[in-house]
Amino acid sequence: MSTPYPFTAIVGQDDLRLALLLNAVSPAVGGVLVRGEKGTAKSTAVRALSALLPEVDVVVGCRFSCAPTAPDPACPDGPHEAGSGTARPARVVELPVGAAEDRLVGALDIERALAEGVKAFEPGLLADAHRGVLYVDEVNLLHDHLVDLLLDAAAMGASYVEREGVSVRHASRFLLVGTMNPEEGELRPQLLDRFGLTVEVAASREPDLRVEVVRRRLAYDDDPAGFAARWAGEENELRARIVAARALLPEVRLGDAALRQIAATCAAFEVDGMRADIVMARTATTLAAWAGRTVVLAEDVRQAALLALPHRRRRNPFDAPGLDEDRLDDTLEEFGGEDDTPEDDPDPDGPGGGGQPPQDGPEGPQGPEDGSAETAETAEAPAQPEEGQGGRPAGGGEQAAVRADEPFRTKTLSVPGLGEGAAGRRSRARTDHGRTTGARRPQGALTKLHLAATIRAAAPHQRARGRSGRGLVVRRDDLRQATREGREGNLVLFVVDASGSMAARQRMSAVKGAVLSLLLDAYQRRDKVGLITFRGKDATVALPPTSSVDAAAVRLETLPTGGRTPLSAGLLKAHDVLRVERMRDPARRPLLVVVTDGRATGGQATGGPDPVALGTRAARLHAAEGTASVVVDCESGPVRLGLAVALAGQLGGTAVTLDELRADSIAGLVRDVQGTRGPQGAQGAHRKAA
Repeated sequence: MSTPYPFTAIVGQDDLRLALLLNAVSPAVGGVLVRGEKGTAKSTAVRALSALLPEVDVVVGCRFSCAPTAPDPACPDGPHEAGSGTARPARVVELPVGAAEDRLVGALDIERALAEGVKAFEPGLLADAHRGVLYVDEVNLLHDHLVDLLLDAAAMGASYVEREGVSVRHASRFLLVGTMNPEEGELRPQLLDRFGLTVEVAASREPDLRVEVVRRRLAYDDDPAGFAARWAGEENELRARIVAARALLPEVRLGDAALRQIAATCAAFEVDGMRADIVMARTATTLAAWAGRTVVLAEDVRQAALLALPHRRRRNPFDAPGLDEDRLDDTLEEFGGEDDTPEDDPDPDGPGGGGQPPQDGPEGPQGPEDGSAETAETAEAPAQPEEGQGGRPAGGGEQAAVRADEPFRTKTLSVPGLGEGAAGRRSRARTDHGRTTGARRPQGALTKLHLAATIRAAAPHQRARGRSGRGLVVRRDDLRQATREGREGNLVLFVVDASGSMAARQRMSAVKGAVLSLLLDAYQRRDKVGLITFRGKDATVALPPTSSVDAAAVRLETLPTGGRTPLSAGLLKAHDVLRVERMRDPARRPLLVVVTDGRATGGQATGGPDPVALGTRAARLHAAEGTASVVVDCESGPVRLGLAVALAGQLGGTAVTLDELRADSIAGLVRDVQGTRGPQGAQGAHRKAA
């Protein structure tokens, strides 16, 4: 087993270390979500925490880690008699992003159940993590139904498995830690709320701190065991402090004054529900125990608010997490009441460095999978102006960026046919979850049994197999896998016209509002998104395909307008992007959304080729590959040329106006994007909707 990086050797990252230690003292706090850029020691800190957790006593041979002094009466391996057991280190169980539901909660051995008539249950990761740490790296990339399952288990302290006529319940209490890079997409607000605490981590820009990070990391890589030995004293001290805080926690008193501050703070910041109040109360109590006190002070409430509230204030993916500390201080002062501090309190100060060596800043070393040398370089920086986007316009006449109108709920746009992409909520697809539509022979391990199809396959062979009793004789070849239909997430690629023809009519605010609305819809449906803009002489990939919808919103907000309309360049750039994405992820089907008035200008005025003809040829490239597409027609005014409608026909898709895009519009019903519709069909659909 490799030697983990010492927790006390991490440079800085005070909030991250404190949040992890509070959960180590009291898992009832509800876990921690660590948000930050790549290379900021997120994974290193989580793995290092395991060495600080006290050993756990378990019943010998129990696969569910029952405590020998108080075994779980409902343990599937039980019943156990109370008595002595054996000690083992607390586990850190990692949940892979691509894990299936059966791997998380456990599975019934269907073959043994049918062939031998026994209910053999194989525990999953939730059983392995009981009384330890469950670590989910890149939790924002985990399928929603898996996140729901593990968060439910974390909240209830138990895992329930109900399937194929088998009901299993076992204890599952663990410290839940999730890490994520916001650049790769956000968690839904409902899921964010289920994490007790959240912390933001970032790499320091201070050279001295970065030098110390690199120095310690290199020393660890050269001699892991020797490096860990040099920090053994600090590790033992911190381990003892965790044990002492656990013992003190039941004696901590949460006074009425502190409770009023907690309630007033949650009300002042308008957080939804009551979970925030409960988490703040538990966190403040744990902070007091961590500081060696038996009374919760105002400083504990303040620190608890900074850890428990920022992620609960987000109303949509475009809201930046955070907390107004001045407003927090005003609220605490207004509802402060009398001081609960006893005169003989042994430690009136709040938690400091977590029992760790003094540090100079908020940075930590990079873990075995992280690269500290590239932290600063790979951190997201503001987009640099490019020709035709943020710098000098290639075609002249650039206008300043305008703010987007308020987003609205859009109609559902989906890709026709039946896909097999990543789970989501947009288009029909074959998935592991959803309604059962048929059966097939299993390819690999059987996961979802289609019982009726299995019986039908086995029934004709019963006499030949010598069946003599009531039981059904089932062979491996008889088993049938259920096929299910649900929804998938797609790649929604936006191609936005930012030329002068759009800005001249001052429509860009409405256009940005419409695109922002479609981005919000893509976020809710778990899509990947990309953004291409065209203006001047060329098109620019403002945002390569990503799961970070809020990153696309930031790029959109700063988008300037002006110059000519190189429509063909935008469509050709989209064709190149989709070609690369098909090679990277062939199962994820694309949806092309072109936002334009349909005009095309450029080369003809200077003796070049006809820009309209170039646009037509570029559009037909997408049509030839069957790319599902929709054109958002931004043309306005009493005289409408129908250029966007014609473009939709050339793409083989449909056209909708800005007004028709609204879900509450009476212009038409929810429609699928037709990937094979010709020009007449597109125009007919547009006339019908209008």
